[in-house]
Amino acid sequence: MELAAICMLIVLIALMVIGMPITWALGGAVITALMIDDNLSLALITQKMFSGCDNFSMLALPAFFLAGDIMAKGGLSRRLVNFADNLVGWISGGISLVSIVACTFFAAISGSSVATTAAIGGIMYPEMVKRGYPKAYSAAVQAIGGTLGIVIPPSTVFVIYGNVTNTSVAELLMAGIVPGVICGIALCIWAYIKAKKEDFPRESGFSFIRFLKSFKSAIWALLMPIVILGGIYSGIFTPTESAVIAVFYGFVVCLGIYRELSGKATWKIIQDSSVTTANIMFLVVTAQMFGYLLTYYRIPVYVTQAFMSVASNQFVFMALIIVLLTICGMFIEVGATNLILGPILAPIAVHFGVDPVHFGLVFVFLLAMGQATPPFGTTLFVACGISKESVARVSRAVLPFVVVEILCAILFAYVPVLSTGITYLMK
Repeated sequence: MELAAICMLIVLIALMVIGMPITWALGGAVITALMIDDNLSLALITQKMFSGCDNFSMLALPAFFLAGDIMAKGGLSRRLVNFADNLVGWISGGISLVSIVACTFFAAISGSSVATTAAIGGIMYPEMVKRGYPKAYSAAVQAIGGTLGIVIPPSTVFVIYGNVTNTSVAELLMAGIVPGVICGIALCIWAYIKAKKEDFPRESGFSFIRFLKSFKSAIWALLMPIVILGGIYSGIFTPTESAVIAVFYGFVVCLGIYRELSGKATWKIIQDSSVTTANIMFLVVTAQMFGYLLTYYRIPVYVTQAFMSVASNQFVFMALIIVLLTICGMFIEVGATNLILGPILAPIAVHFGVDPVHFGLVFVFLLAMGQATPPFGTTLFVACGISKESVARVSRAVLPFVVVEILCAILFAYVPVLSTGITYLMK
């Protein structure tokens, strides 16, 4: 491996270790390589940044961010929680199930794990504590429920992964539906078992009238993923155009039907989404430059050879991926893992005969799980911020849920039809 490549990787790791934001860590690593390698020019930075932005499918990112913010602040989260409460609140440990089910519904709207934890957790954590649940456990439920945010479509992480690995974004979005729902059910089963074991309180029996009323109130929120995914696979619009449809739909529902967004609040949402988009786009184009240099220095080839020396077939390879990404999720932020390891591991998966969409689902699912794993998990930190509980206490409470997600990851890794079945049916 060339000196410039070695220095690039050392600088990247060093900057991340000292706490430098991933965008600047990637940028510093790229500049280091360009300064050392006489065969490369600094002009490559502007060229690659421009080519990275000149991508039609990337237009989906700002629109999905905007749609998620509109839905989060336009009254939908409260209606979804009420619907989930009437749906499963009467079961033993029902309020914890309500949190997970509400997170599942909201994930199909926001496309963000952090937004899901913040929106649903802000409502459900105080309610769980009020009904007698332990504070650390209540926070853990919000943290693990939020991980579904980037698995169930729409998902901004799927959009970015698809672009950096040249995988169909539409198929990736569809691949997240069944695994996301299965994982949500598995988490609910564990919450039920925990509730029975600890004798957590339960609510009064199921009321069909209350259920119908809550369903009527939440119907517009529940229709959004159906409109988006149905439009994509019926050929009415592309995944990129679906993001704009989501924004329009969100404005119509929150401004015209629910009427819970003021002009001032709408302007604030647009400002916040613009800042988020700018930060993400800067990160993406920097990562694409870094990915170009990885390929230039043949680093994926070396990594492939290393994997082949250990993994004799795709089954061993997928086991190694689960171990690798579980460890990475404990220490590295989702965006960094997605942008750095995605372009390296995706071609290796294809080499071992793994379907690109199937691998993309497993990859992103493990990234999602990493957001709740200690010591550094974004949804874990958000839940701790909401609850004011220590990371150590919430981490202990969340670990059984993480084990459930690891078992789900193993299931998804070795039963490809769960992620690719819908895409095959729709072709």
